[in-house]
Amino acid sequence: MSGEVTAYIGVGSNLGDRRENMRRAVRLLAETGEITVKRVAPLYRTAPLGVEDQPEFFNSVVEVETALPPRELLAWLLKIEASLGRVREKRWGPRLIDLDLLLYGDLQLATPELTLPHPHLTERAFVVVPLSQLVPEMLLPGGFKAAELAGRLKKHQRVEKVAEEWLTPDFG
Repeated sequence: MSGEVTAYIGVGSNLGDRRENMRRAVRLLAETGEITVKRVAPLYRTAPLGVEDQPEFFNSVVEVETALPPRELLAWLLKIEASLGRVREKRWGPRLIDLDLLLYGDLQLATPELTLPHPHLTERAFVVVPLSQLVPEMLLPGGFKAAELAGRLKKHQRVEKVAEEWLTPDFG
């Protein structure tokens, strides 16, 4: 593909077989033909934020390359969520799978359907900690390097590494 952009996608689940839900989502990303999965961060167990009366999450971040424009990439993420059974009932509630477009190159965008970087990126240890494992020196909104911000957020939000490697090379 020409004109490829590196993007980062948050992947999470707190219902059913969380690890398998996430594996299936990454596999579907790789199978689109439009998205190349480059690297996957370690798997973390995290406490829910917002609505706390729900099961804990498994979270990670996936680095991808794509020539898709950001809205089309978001459309793929929503399509994958739906194909895996995601039903949006309660904001910040339990979910089989959650795919969030966190960063799309250095693009800054604010539309009703998509804001980049993700508007809550720098507030969430469950995203920043795995992201910092992939790109520790990346400068995030607010001027912090990913590794530095991860250290700060881990002091206030529970994030526990479950597995360094949680996907096979074929994303299974």
